[in-house]
Amino acid sequence: MGIQDPATPVMEGMIYFHNYLNFYIIAIGVAVFWLIDHVVDNFDHTKNPVAQKFTHASVLEIVWTLLPAIILVFIAIPSFALLYSLDEVIDPTITLKVIGHQWYWSYEYSDYGNGGNHVGAKAISFDSYMNATDDLNRGGFRLLETDNRVALPIKTHVRLLITAADVLHSWAVPSFGIKVDACPGRLSQASLYIKRVGVYYGQCSEICGVNHGFMPIVVRGVTHENYKRWLSWHMFGDLNHAHVFRFGTIVEVI
Repeated sequence: MGIQDPATPVMEGMIYFHNYLNFYIIAIGVAVFWLIDHVVDNFDHTKNPVAQKFTHASVLEIVWTLLPAIILVFIAIPSFALLYSLDEVIDPTITLKVIGHQWYWSYEYSDYGNGGNHVGAKAISFDSYMNATDDLNRGGFRLLETDNRVALPIKTHVRLLITAADVLHSWAVPSFGIKVDACPGRLSQASLYIKRVGVYYGQCSEICGVNHGFMPIVVRGVTHENYKRWLSWHMFGDLNHAHVFRFGTIVEVI
């Protein structure tokens, strides 16, 4: 019924601006409907059967010209600040590549290449399909759960590189305040900074074909330690190499 709980500073800014804008919308709506009611009530044909002479009110014209302009200035200032923060690109620690397909998502962790110099290490890339209703675990969300979840560390600057392999898709997670179109032949970029641990759901938000409604997105925000264990599991197949990772970078085993 409302906006999802924010998990990023950008989404917090969007919610603040939404509430800030609602103040002006409600105030203008009340004033306009009061004025309409006032006109209908006082200028009804039964009360004023003969039209009176109209007078020129210069002050009124000045007021109803300047007042909307001032309101627009008060709305524009915070909106420009929010737009700037959306486009701000901070030197990322992690790069996640997102590829849209009909009808699933593929993910690649570009920073780790083919496992670096570590013997037996694998590059991290996987496909993420929606779980069928019969395969849901207890408490799972129908049409939103996937067989492979994306893991990202909290309080870390992440760069998202988003594209598509076939048709237009859109990678959208409401709690992150992110909705980026995935266009074939084009690489779109977005920044992400998750503030708290949690599981966040999204869906493809571009009409991409018959199974458009079955392309869910699941992102787990995890602690740095758990993220290193997750990397170790995907690159080496066990958790014994977790000490190999200095956060955000692969280093030699000591």
